[in-house]
Amino acid sequence: MKRISFLGAGSWGTALAVMLAKHGHQVILWSKVKEEVSMLQEYREHKDRLPGVKLPELVEVTDDLEKACDAPDLVVFSVASPFVRSTAREASPLIGEGQKIVNVAKGIEEASLKTLRDILLEEIPQADVSVLSGPSHAEEVAVDMPTTVVVGSAGKETAIFIQEIFMNDNFRVYISPDIIGIELGGSVKNVIALAAGICDGLGYGDNTKAALITRGVAEITRLGTAMGASMETMGGLSGIGDLIVTCTSEHSRNHNAGALIGKGYSLEQALQEVKQVVEGVYSAKAVKKLSEKYQVSMPIVEQTCKVLFEGVTAQEAVHALFTRDRCKEYPDLGWKK
Repeated sequence: MKRISFLGAGSWGTALAVMLAKHGHQVILWSKVKEEVSMLQEYREHKDRLPGVKLPELVEVTDDLEKACDAPDLVVFSVASPFVRSTAREASPLIGEGQKIVNVAKGIEEASLKTLRDILLEEIPQADVSVLSGPSHAEEVAVDMPTTVVVGSAGKETAIFIQEIFMNDNFRVYISPDIIGIELGGSVKNVIALAAGICDGLGYGDNTKAALITRGVAEITRLGTAMGASMETMGGLSGIGDLIVTCTSEHSRNHNAGALIGKGYSLEQALQEVKQVVEGVYSAKAVKKLSEKYQVSMPIVEQTCKVLFEGVTAQEAVHALFTRDRCKEYPDLGWKK
């Protein structure tokens, strides 16, 4: 049995906490939101995010950050991406030297263009920070549907330690040293998923969705390799795997927000309707800035930003994508004749 602390009790943190407690780990589930803590303590379920999923006895819910950070075997950062820095700053004085942390949120900070792991290392430099990502909706993990993810760590020993904690008969965990590739795949796919949702909201079909996902992979791969990621990671669980599930699933808040925008909702109206943090909205400008910094072509990301923030209509964005200059699918491939 390990003692695991979760900082963040949204749907993803709660689902993982439930899973680990079912497999015998002692879990502390922390939230800063008093109403959320009271609900979880009283009803032993997250009625807003995971109705019907009961917290096992091994899950203790608290709003005491000092208690949550008091020398657990592993700290899981499961707050939504916009709150990672503020939570890390608050927790840092309470976290010991060499504390193992795994971040399970996905995003890029717009102001700094830092990944979430970079933010954690900046705010908690004494910690050993890893990441976990992949096609893994909380609603399915919470009810033990077979799911596969990848853990990225700077050291193999830490990667194996986290793998052993999370892996069970229904939750398969791979390990990788390619942290930047894992983080970029998990962050950029949210922006592509917004675009996929917009296309669905416009009433387009399977051809459009397949094209968008495929060209989305190309954009993620171009940025990832420019930033030092492995091309294999882009084609793996945290790349194409996470992209597929986020672009197609009914559970995807990014896809659902995009679909509402495609139907004519404003960004603000779509976010109010989804009622959860839509991380692709918070990452979109940052991804666009990274594409400019690394001189990488990302037309889907560019047009998605125009729809979200510049008043361009969804129809205009699709037209702009389809009327770009003609080009080769893979520029490095040539003819023998």
